[in-house]
Amino acid sequence: MVSRFFFPQGGLYAAAALAVAAIAPQADAAPRDKVFFETAAGAWKGPGEIVAGKYKGTKFTCNLTGEPTPDADLGIKLDGTCRVGVFKQPMSAVISQAGGGYKGKFLDGAEGKGLDIVSGAVSGDKIVVGINRAKLNGVMIARMQNPAVMNITISVKVEEQMVPVIGLALTRDTDELAVGSIKP
Repeated sequence: MVSRFFFPQGGLYAAAALAVAAIAPQADAAPRDKVFFETAAGAWKGPGEIVAGKYKGTKFTCNLTGEPTPDADLGIKLDGTCRVGVFKQPMSAVISQAGGGYKGKFLDGAEGKGLDIVSGAVSGDKIVVGINRAKLNGVMIARMQNPAVMNITISVKVEEQMVPVIGLALTRDTDELAVGSIKP
């Protein structure tokens, strides 16, 4: 039984107004989020380092390409590789809009050998996503320092504190840009 408290006379209009009010912040965020994802699209490369844990001090280099998600209005799909010495590891991630936030996965998700993206929000020049795998919880922050530089930090929750474990500094790969014709 629906209470008249929630739907007094004219309640249909009130319910519609509440629905619009709930959607409005998401609608306002869509253009801002779209700008972030468009800026993050393209070819990126750069060094990274594991800064905590068993493999602390391990340095690596990544080459990644980002493009809009094929099945979502907002989001990004990243593919590429990260290399440690002679060893090359495929890297992929998908971040897509889901309700008022973002969801997705790294590699094949938590059911495979990767991580699930369980939440996320864009705020200006950065996106913060919640990551999860079994009992591991953490965040990934990707910040566009400018259109050609993106810094990524992955932190995990240890007891009640977030501890940075991976840092990555990417620059736009200008070798991948198409070169126009040169006129004499």
